[in-house]
Amino acid sequence: MSEGPANRLAEASSPYLRLHAHNPVDWYPWGDEALGRARQEDKPIFLSVGYSTCYWCHVMERESFSDPAIAERMNRDFVNIKVDREERPDLDEIYMAATQLMTQQGGWPNSLFLTPDLLPFYAGTYFPPEDRYGRPGFPAVLASLAGAWKERRSDVEAQAKDLGEALRRVVEARAGPAGRPPGPEALDRSLLDLERGFDGVWGGFGSAPKFPTPGNLFLLHELAGGQPQAARMLEVTLDRMARGGIYDQLGGGFHRYATDREWKIPHFEKMLYDNGLLLEVYALEYRRRADPEAERVIRETAAFLARELTASEGGFWSALDAETDGREGAFYAWSREQLREVLGEEEVGFLAPLYGFDGPPFFEGEYVLHLPRPLAEQAERRRRSRDELLAEIEPLRGRLLAARGKRRRPLTDDKLLADWNGTAIAGLALAGEALEDAGLLGQATRAAEFVLQTMRPPGGPLIHSWRQGQAGPAAFLSDYAFLIRGLLALDRASGESRWLEAAVELAAEQSDRLGDPAGGFFVAEERDDLLYRSKEVFDGAMPGANSVATLNLLELAERTGEARWARSAERCLGAFSALVGEHPAAVRTMAVAAGRFERLRESRADLFVDPYSPPLDSPEAKVAARLDVEEPDEHGWRAFTLELEIERGWHVYPPQTEGGLSGATTVAGDDLETRGLAFPRGIERQVVRGEPAIRLYEGRVAIRGEMRETGAQPRLIVSFQPCGEGRCLAPVRLELEANF
Repeated sequence: MSEGPANRLAEASSPYLRLHAHNPVDWYPWGDEALGRARQEDKPIFLSVGYSTCYWCHVMERESFSDPAIAERMNRDFVNIKVDREERPDLDEIYMAATQLMTQQGGWPNSLFLTPDLLPFYAGTYFPPEDRYGRPGFPAVLASLAGAWKERRSDVEAQAKDLGEALRRVVEARAGPAGRPPGPEALDRSLLDLERGFDGVWGGFGSAPKFPTPGNLFLLHELAGGQPQAARMLEVTLDRMARGGIYDQLGGGFHRYATDREWKIPHFEKMLYDNGLLLEVYALEYRRRADPEAERVIRETAAFLARELTASEGGFWSALDAETDGREGAFYAWSREQLREVLGEEEVGFLAPLYGFDGPPFFEGEYVLHLPRPLAEQAERRRRSRDELLAEIEPLRGRLLAARGKRRRPLTDDKLLADWNGTAIAGLALAGEALEDAGLLGQATRAAEFVLQTMRPPGGPLIHSWRQGQAGPAAFLSDYAFLIRGLLALDRASGESRWLEAAVELAAEQSDRLGDPAGGFFVAEERDDLLYRSKEVFDGAMPGANSVATLNLLELAERTGEARWARSAERCLGAFSALVGEHPAAVRTMAVAAGRFERLRESRADLFVDPYSPPLDSPEAKVAARLDVEEPDEHGWRAFTLELEIERGWHVYPPQTEGGLSGATTVAGDDLETRGLAFPRGIERQVVRGEPAIRLYEGRVAIRGEMRETGAQPRLIVSFQPCGEGRCLAPVRLELEANF
């Protein structure tokens, strides 16, 4: 980080933005000031998106953003904006999709050039300060794009417009028209797809680099009880990860991912969400088969969270950086000399084969500690029990951990995020329940209390981020989804009703703010600085937010007995049904939700009775109908207007009702044919608290079309179901004579 005069980012709450606070670049945080300047000066925007533990983000900061000559060109020709992807996941999602469209790849830092209307026209990731690695140098990119903006403006804007339209199609394609929920066979297809990519020797899926991908592991757990192949893939993967260098064998907790097939050499950043989700996975595995290695991972990871990521208020910080003083892994790796200095020659000889430093160094001349063979196997070789071997290892491990603690530590991203805290709350609660450990449950409780008390202000929505008393933006879908998941786990583990009550309140708020009547939930509320409202469903480092939200709704339906949650889950599944069928590898968590939906429908049929029909009341109509028919044309077709007058306080539903509700208005003929029926759109109104708004008809409604007689007694038949005053009447069928 450069040490020049402070720029605007010095006032930012984000640790990532503050890392750039002394660049010579005239940085702006995303907001009205920056966007207004771009429009006023008619300048393109350079948008740089990253996060605090991103290694290549740090490299580009040192190489380019700290360079006065590069900064001068940036300041002259562009409005320069920095975004922390973890504070604005809505922006990150849209502009990462744009980069992937333009380059067929993505990553961070995400570097884009936008028109003042926020449409991207050029993108890449890391740019070096000069041409290398097969990438153009950043100064050359700046010069080329500044020239294009000034000399070929119309071409640039045309390209941006075309890309914006393509981006809109990509975003909207994630959820299609509401259909039937996918069947339980979606789980089988997802399992088959995992089998094809499974590494039977080292676990995980594919070759290097290897990611934990909790969505895969949750799906395997879902099927492990009845599918031996699922159980085998799960057990091998969890064992190899727990013994690899991706797991911190001294301090506990998982690094971000492994750079090699054997899980031995990690990318060293440690993220809260990885550790929260993997705590949950290992707790489920311990509950399934009482695996002692799963217990070791649980206890050590929980200790890591308590020691290194817990704020004084009780919540959890976000992450630990991968590098120290510009060198990745410096805090975690060991030379043989360092190990000998801490342990002594005899102990080095004892520990070396256990922790994998008995051969040549394999990471930049040093070792990453790992367990080449299972502890039980190592104990048997030494004619000890596993517990006896662990007792011998523990003091040596403690000495190494204490020595490591004296090193210069990697930076800590000390912002608190509601969704990431939700993953830790769920993992700790489930672990506390599985191990019957009140201490683990206490960790989850303190974090939940902090989030609910500090990040949910009275009268306002849940807050996404919080740092040192400074609140960030309102919550996104992932905040609701993962926090509700954590609260439901805490309710199960503790039996305290306050957690279920909070989950219900948050689920209603989620629906009010982010629900789509057609099914599913938007990432964020509609805002002027967002090109599009997207729906996050794809599994990645975290399971897709819409998938987790659907699982929550199913659990809420089962736990509360309220059908509104089951209906909302059904609409969500219906919205993504085509995606589950066409791309099962991308939405495994939604496949899990589809399986659970079927089980809930079989066990609790009462939750799936249409709420807008029964209980039926009297058949009286609250709607009057009048038909006006015009003179026929030369082919016998007559234009008509059907007017419905709906009594105040009552409503009926349009024919294409979101969510497939029964009782929708239909028009048909008896002894006549109709064509060109034109139904008004209606208005959107919330009918059931906690549910999204639904289109409906109120007051006077005019339906138009054409009719032609085909028999002796032509009649127009209109069917609808009046609803209001907290009830629905019996469906009504009116037959109107067509007086020709």
